[in-house]
Amino acid sequence: MISHDTHLRVRYGETDQMGYAYYGKYAEYFEVGRVELVRKIGIPYKEVEAKGVMMPVSELQVNYKRPAYYDDLLTIRTSVNERPRSYFLFEYEVFNEKEELLATGHVKLAFVNMEKMRPVRAPQFVLEAIDAYIGSKD
Repeated sequence: MISHDTHLRVRYGETDQMGYAYYGKYAEYFEVGRVELVRKIGIPYKEVEAKGVMMPVSELQVNYKRPAYYDDLLTIRTSVNERPRSYFLFEYEVFNEKEELLATGHVKLAFVNMEKMRPVRAPQFVLEAIDAYIGSKD
C-alpha cells in the first residue's frame, strides 16, 4: 500500500557496553520512520492533533534478527499495508548498509478524541490523505 525509507546513523550514545544499538532504541527508530511516512502522505502529527485527534501507541512488537553497531547507517522501511480503522498499523524492517535485515516489527496507534479521551474511528481527513497519496502513485 504505502512504504517509505528513512535513513539514520547509530550514534554512540545509543549503544550498549557490547557496542550494539540498545534494544530499546528500536522504538525510537520506528517512530522516526513513522513520522516521516505520515509527513510524506500529508498528515503530519501536528496537524492531526490540531484537529483534536491523538494517536497513542497501543501495541509495539520488535523481532531482533542481528545487531546494529555504532556508526551503522540504518534504513528504516516503514509500511502501511491496510487502511486505518480505529487504529493505524505500521510495519517495519530495519536494514544496515550491507542490506542485512536487522529487525522487523510493528506499531499500532489508536485514534483518540482528545476532548473526550475516547477511541474513535480513523478521521476522514486521514483516510482522504491516504487515498490521495495512493491515487497519485497510479
